[in-house]
Amino acid sequence: YLELPGFVQTLRTSQSGLSVKLAFEFLILTACRTSEVLNARWEEIDLEAKLWTIPAERMKMSKEHTVPLSPRAVEILQLARQFNDADIVFPGRYAGHPLSNMALLVALRRMDREDLTAHGFRAAFKTWASAETKYDSLVIEACLAHSVTGIERHYLRTDFPKLRRSLLERWAAFATAVPAQKIVRMAR
Repeated sequence: YLELPGFVQTLRTSQSGLSVKLAFEFLILTACRTSEVLNARWEEIDLEAKLWTIPAERMKMSKEHTVPLSPRAVEILQLARQFNDADIVFPGRYAGHPLSNMALLVALRRMDREDLTAHGFRAAFKTWASAETKYDSLVIEACLAHSVTGIERHYLRTDFPKLRRSLLERWAAFATAVPAQKIVRMAR
């Protein structure tokens, strides 16, 4: 996760198409799965409330998931509007069709980052949140749309909307920060 701000800066200036770059950054900032992002539809987005509600049929656990959107995630969606697709947020080459499942993998290849996967950014989020914040693991897992197991699942009646918004906003601020420049000492 420590390399993430540099990765995001490199992604923004990469040779990938704008739709791909926006989708990839949106995936990182929302900590969502590739298929959830690539199949995002405008009807799921509430820009005023800064929420993205993914229907149950598109979720791995078959349960609706609401994602609080950071200011940068909202900005990405506003930029994506220029693609002028009435239904698909991140359209592919053909009208009415999303980016292909390979789009993000190809972007990584173009960046010479075959050591990474799009799904790995979810692990980066969890590692960062666990190591660098004091948020409870239940909040972190709720951001990832993971099911609660054990006895807790019978009593838990919240998905922590305010805490998830706060955590995802901190994640976005971290991920999009301009990385510090390396200081090189000159020999005298």
